[in-house]
Amino acid sequence: MTTAYSEDRSRLVDRWLATPLGEALLAQEARLLEEAFDGIFGEQCLQLGLWGDANQFLRLSRTQRTACIADFAVPGGGASAIGRMHRLPIASDSVDAVLLPHTLDFHDRPHAILREVHRVLRSDGHLVILGFKPGGLWGLRRLIPGAAMPPAAQRLISDRRLRDWLQLLDLRIHGLNRYFFHWPLPGNRGTLSQAWEQRGQRWWPELAACYMLTAQKRLITLTPVRKPWRSRPKVVGGLVEPSTRVSRIRIDQNS
Repeated sequence: MTTAYSEDRSRLVDRWLATPLGEALLAQEARLLEEAFDGIFGEQCLQLGLWGDANQFLRLSRTQRTACIADFAVPGGGASAIGRMHRLPIASDSVDAVLLPHTLDFHDRPHAILREVHRVLRSDGHLVILGFKPGGLWGLRRLIPGAAMPPAAQRLISDRRLRDWLQLLDLRIHGLNRYFFHWPLPGNRGTLSQAWEQRGQRWWPELAACYMLTAQKRLITLTPVRKPWRSRPKVVGGLVEPSTRVSRIRIDQNS
């Protein structure tokens, strides 16, 4: 994916996020991430990819520091550094939490990105992923004239497939939340109530437009193995271990 294509896509996505439908989506995701970050603490939270302003979600983090890495420079975008998502300039086992806000929806190397995320996460580190569902109401966007799907979001990964990928990386799945039950129409003002959102999550989650998946890197514990030559001899009841005194008595009797 070339840099020029990324910059063009970024402008189109920012324009879409500025629509009433995009603003409603960002507001819903901010509420979900605030709950997800509530139990995640540590030193460093890293966001990969831009989805609106970098501070849109990172301000909700409970870690001491936050950073955002983008694969291209955006004026005023707030990215902390520029780098390749599949080859992060970050030391292994150094990050407490990683956020992927629709990052995998726009990149052609999702497996490589997830492997890098696993590498930089500390043991017991957390991963939060936001993604668009291939199915549901928004999966029918091709049948709806003028459907307002975010531009260039063509590599959608289902939550079931993503869950399998994370388990292969030995990441423990913590939760899956399907959300946003708005019709993908340009004229949608995004005025649906939270009661409607909660009703959709309870009764028809498969029709949701998006999902949030949370996972945690497994903590590898080492079990010490006692060396057999250092183990103390066991004493069996009823038996007396031989001693030097017994040996002297036997020698005296033979003399």
